[in-house]
Amino acid sequence: MEIKILGTGCPKCKSLEKLTRDVVEKIGIQANVTKVEDITEIMKYHVMSTPALVVNEKVEIRGRVPSEAEIKEVLSKY
Repeated sequence: MEIKILGTGCPKCKSLEKLTRDVVEKIGIQANVTKVEDITEIMKYHVMSTPALVVNEKVEIRGRVPSEAEIKEVLSKY
């Protein structure tokens, strides 16, 4: 599974990255989690409000930091 956190480095973006990494570790899935801070790359996903969670190239959550339970739910679909 390929997971990307889109965000320029604001506190919310860092929070989403940490939360996502924690969830991946807790549920024990094989995933490559990367942080994308380049605004040009972020724009390719048509994301206007960060942070955003992208799973396997599909934008699942944008513009907010979701709960741990919501991240688990999103990842369980994959």
